[in-house]
Amino acid sequence: MDKTQTIALFGGSFDPPHIGHEKIVKALLDLEYIDKVIVMPTFLNPFKSKSHASAKLRFKWLNQIFEKNTDVIVSEYEVKQNKKIPTIETVEYLLTKYSKIFLIIGADNLISLKKWHNYDKLKVKVSFLIVHRNNIEIPKSFSKLKIEENISSSELRKNINSLKLPKSCSQEISKYYQRIL
Repeated sequence: MDKTQTIALFGGSFDPPHIGHEKIVKALLDLEYIDKVIVMPTFLNPFKSKSHASAKLRFKWLNQIFEKNTDVIVSEYEVKQNKKIPTIETVEYLLTKYSKIFLIIGADNLISLKKWHNYDKLKVKVSFLIVHRNNIEIPKSFSKLKIEENISSSELRKNINSLKLPKSCSQEISKYYQRIL
């Protein structure tokens, strides 16, 4: 933790985490203006009523996936709150530790972005970095991150494919979702 560092905040349900998530983190680390990537699994996404895997299990998997990379921090902040946490709360918490935050969101979230809790406050505290998804047009006012992997966790849950899961825990994730769904 260093108050002078610039971080990329990559939050989400990660239900399940997949190779698309790994590629996003790798692309973020390749950006010279990002010092660290904070991967922030939600306790429960504010726009969802349930998760398929528990927050603790998703946190455990993410730790396994990124444990060898010292520039990636898997944060338990939202998981420990034991409730839905609006992004603005997480951002305000992280701004006590870091100087600048790039907030990573998928292009599919742009349509609902203005509905996010305290969006007007959020947009002045972060710089958005939008990940291309589903050929969605990203307005020029946003910075973009191009990833050559188009995987949806919800589609992956319907048809688990271990080739699309991180190698470090693909068998465990695959078995878990095959058992519950």
